[in-house]
Amino acid sequence: MTSLEKFKANHLIGKEIGSSVILSELARGGMAIVFIAYQRTLKRRIAVKILPKIFLSPRKAGLFQQEAETAAILSHPNIIQILDVGDIDEFIFFTMQLIRGISLKYLINKNKKQILPSKRFMPVKAIINLFIQILDGLNYAHQQNIIHCDIKPDNIMIEKHTQRPVITDFGVAKVLQDVTASSSITRGSPLYMAPEQIVNESSDNRIDIYAAGIMLFEMLVPDLPLPKFESYEELLKIKLLNENGLFLKKPSDLNPFIDKRMDRIIQNAIAYKPENRFASCREFKDALQNYQKRYQYHGYRQKIE
Repeated sequence: MTSLEKFKANHLIGKEIGSSVILSELARGGMAIVFIAYQRTLKRRIAVKILPKIFLSPRKAGLFQQEAETAAILSHPNIIQILDVGDIDEFIFFTMQLIRGISLKYLINKNKKQILPSKRFMPVKAIINLFIQILDGLNYAHQQNIIHCDIKPDNIMIEKHTQRPVITDFGVAKVLQDVTASSSITRGSPLYMAPEQIVNESSDNRIDIYAAGIMLFEMLVPDLPLPKFESYEELLKIKLLNENGLFLKKPSDLNPFIDKRMDRIIQNAIAYKPENRFASCREFKDALQNYQKRYQYHGYRQKIE
């Protein structure tokens, strides 16, 4: 069977889906293709995420439906807005708001490629401002008893004009009451997975806090100071065996514009044991806001680009 990456979707351009018509392909991943569409009733452009039925399996169908249903019950400016979900002859789909911008992953990689070493650091105040909004969105989801389970830079979109971060991809999200030691919550991205998530222990909102802490560390330094590993399986094993921490250096060792107070904030987010982490995204946010108030680097004149 042809893989989704090689699936030819040109014939879908111009296809009508409800009140919308598909205009062009926007992106594709391992499980779905995203198109830009025009919604005629409201005269606006939206995004349509489709999963062709030739690639359909019960698991994929379940994750796809779960992503739409989970995000649909969340209404927050920093969480992707789901508009509709449906099923037609060739594929299942859902429609959502169209974010004009870039992923946080793209932004991080762009900064890593800067020729001048000093340019590889994103402005700290801008990072904190961006991150506070991400934590706002996550905190709201947790209040609705939803944990994302796959927070990472790929799943954060940054709107071009407002620089508003938007959390996307709730495909492996879980309802808090349903997350028990027997639940299959091991799906996720290895670098950002909390230790208890790896071994499938009882988990709660602090797995999102752990992932967010890794992401903040990644935004603050040119490269994460990871130990050497040959595979993701080895990385997971190293992570489980190092209760004192995965990283070889602290953030302030690598970024001259932050100090040990930021080290403590990140450590409180990525502590090995969940009980040693921030109890909520609100606590995490408060710590960053307090840091920001005392931040003494007056050379800040940039915005995230």
